[in-house]
Amino acid sequence: MLMSVALSALHSSSVFFRRILSSFPQDLSLAFAYGSGVFRQTGSCPGKNMLDFVFAVDDPVTWHTMNLIENRKHYSFLRYLGPKHISSIQSDYGAGVYFNTLVPAEDRVIKYGVISTDALIDDLLHWNTLYIAGRLHKPVQILLQNENKELRAALVGNLKSAVTASFLMLPESFSEEDLFLQIAGLSYSGDFRMLFGEDKSKVSNIVKDNMLHFRKLYNNILQECPQVVYKPQQGRLEVDKSPEGQFTQLMALPRSLQQQITRLVERPGKNRDVEEILLQVAQDPDCSSVVQQGLSSIVKASSITQSAKGIATAGLLKTLSYSAGKLQKMWRGWRRKPA
Repeated sequence: MLMSVALSALHSSSVFFRRILSSFPQDLSLAFAYGSGVFRQTGSCPGKNMLDFVFAVDDPVTWHTMNLIENRKHYSFLRYLGPKHISSIQSDYGAGVYFNTLVPAEDRVIKYGVISTDALIDDLLHWNTLYIAGRLHKPVQILLQNENKELRAALVGNLKSAVTASFLMLPESFSEEDLFLQIAGLSYSGDFRMLFGEDKSKVSNIVKDNMLHFRKLYNNILQECPQVVYKPQQGRLEVDKSPEGQFTQLMALPRSLQQQITRLVERPGKNRDVEEILLQVAQDPDCSSVVQQGLSSIVKASSITQSAKGIATAGLLKTLSYSAGKLQKMWRGWRRKPA
């Protein structure tokens, strides 16, 4: 009953989201809505929150050219630089995403990010920035997806990587909720905005009211994963924490995370290959901590550079307004906490 109600609500909202989508150039490989404006979160009001979208496009220059014709006012002063420079700013700085924020649409306010399809696939497979890949670890509402087989495979691979990384940071036995909290928190690990500007309960708020959506997203992966015993009726999981099991999991991690782990562990002057280093980490009692540090180093770098870019892409006034909204959310989160 709960699942049917949730799915019905998502279906009705998807019609509304597609109306918003129709006001943009349609040459998209993927479009999805995400965040508290789409999925209920503790302490938030989906009907009033800003709606967040991400658009993946095969040709950013052409897409921005069309969007500047149709929606020129969405852009900050950077619109005067033209589509080629906007595309360069999108691709060459931060996490490869260009955001327009605080845009009025269908009596709501929206924010939308534009990323090239190639950059998205790269992040999904390798976790170079974990910026959009991290958003896709959590339930999102897919509004449009073309037949790009490489993108489809990368989307599934990203979810499998999230499960694998989380296994390495959890104990031998844990609950579904423990797993989903770990997964939801991956892309916030090391994010400087969690220190100042975000509700500290953000991760638990995401998971608490959306367990059904998380189960739907990860059920098949958990059922098919040889590394875990999944008992959905009891909501419990058991994972192989032997050195052999952890080595298998470490070898399955995305390339960028493996590289960060090796940098943390390898001593200066040694030139061991990645496999040898990961074998050492697999036998280390602090294996989970090393993986956590590796994640933090990826997220920290991309969150800082993307936020700095956001000041230019949004413009000063919108940046101040957006930041004030974030601080207000953080304040509400503090007030909800028991004394």
